[in-house]
Parts: sequence; structure tokens; C-alpha cells
Amino acid sequence: MKMIVAIIKPFKLEEVREALADIGVAGMTVCEAKGFGRQKGQTEIYRGAEYAVNMLPKVRLEIVASDDIAPKIVETIREAANTGSIGDGKIFVLEVGGVTRIRTGETGELAI
Repeated sequence: MKMIVAIIKPFKLEEVREALADIGVAGMTVCEAKGFGRQKGQTEIYRGAEYAVNMLPKVRLEIVASDDIAPKIVETIREAANTGSIGDGKIFVLEVGGVTRIRTGETGELAI
């Protein structure tokens, strides 16, 4: 099993969710996040004063999937979240040692 962690721009969340639903992804965890990378933040003006915004808003998606569908999920996220500009995000793929569904006690791929 794999855990796919994607950091994307917030306005792309709905498009990514719909694309994942189209390939049969039944669930994911979504968290608000902040971060910076190559875009180095941006400059904002508030009440006439200029200040730097170093941490930009992002969205973090977490999906646990079987090994066979994980590459398709990664490619789907990459296509749906891509704007072609800096700051589109990153996708991480991690090994999952085990999973247990709390309600039923099912383990392994049955619990996904």
C-alpha cells in the first residue's frame, strides 16, 4: 500500500477531487497548510504599508491506495493540479506498513 501526499494550490482542490472521483478514489483527507518554496513568498500592501508574505496558503491531500492504482492517482493529481506556474506543489509517495479500519477492525487493503 502507498500513501500519496500532495501539496497543491487551494483553488485547484475541487478540480483534483473531481478528477480523483472519476478514477474511483473513494476518500481522502484534506488539510489546510502553509508553506514556501521557489516562489519565495510575495509582497502585499496592507493599509499603505508593504510587507512580505513568506508562507503561502496550500492544501495537503492524503490518500492511501493499493500499489496498483497509486501511479494512476499520482498522474491524475499532477494533471488536475497543474497550472504551469511556479508553486503548483509536490506529490510524495510513501510506503504504508499497515492500516486498520476503526469501526470494523478490518486490516490491510480491506480497510482502505
